[in-house]
Amino acid sequence: MMRMLVTRPEPDAQVTLARLRALDIEATAAPLMVRETLDASLPPPDGFAAVVLTSANAVRSLSDRGVLADYAHLPVLAVGDRTAREAEEAGFAKVSSAAGALSDLVNAIRISGLKGPLFHPTARHQSGDLAKALAPLGVMVATAKIYDMVAIEALPDAVLAALADGSIGSVLAYSRRTAEIFATLAGALDPAQRRRIAMLCLSEAVAGPLLEAHFHRISLADRPDEDAMMTLALAVAREQTAP
Repeated sequence: MMRMLVTRPEPDAQVTLARLRALDIEATAAPLMVRETLDASLPPPDGFAAVVLTSANAVRSLSDRGVLADYAHLPVLAVGDRTAREAEEAGFAKVSSAAGALSDLVNAIRISGLKGPLFHPTARHQSGDLAKALAPLGVMVATAKIYDMVAIEALPDAVLAALADGSIGSVLAYSRRTAEIFATLAGALDPAQRRRIAMLCLSEAVAGPLLEAHFHRISLADRPDEDAMMTLALAVAREQTAP
């Protein structure tokens, strides 16, 4: 069986590897980004109606800064179930999940009736602008960029060779920025090699940079979450091993 490549940052890469192996899918991790906590100024928790989390990395970075307890009494609105679990495990008492993407989170905030202000700890590079999306609803958002996801400079030689010779036949991509980085770092692959690789993407937005880089075998998860990615991975693995 051809291996799959997990491109998520740690520690999420290990979680995905474990789930793939539980499905009897051989996989290798090559995280394309490394999280760095930033020394950004943070607003005091007083006066916020809730904390909005668009990534579990925000929780980890608040913990790194030693300030998580300052905000733990506030309700949390998380973009997805994984981020919600991370917040609960970190000590936030009241956590809800939009179980989807940014648009689902915006809709959940609209339904909640919260008018803010909301505290949004986030990454330096954001795939979507939450404050802009909530502006038409009259919801004020205080954004603090508290971590950066730094791209690696090159794929490991063994991984690049395995992509070229076909022993790694599939790649899992969970974010648009990850897809952009992969497309750049895999630039040495020739067109035939790119056509052979199955790209498994969390969403249509993630797939965009890969289409632009001429990767043609692109599949999308039914929903933007880990369970849907595992379902997709299993379907692709069965397809690759079918007689």
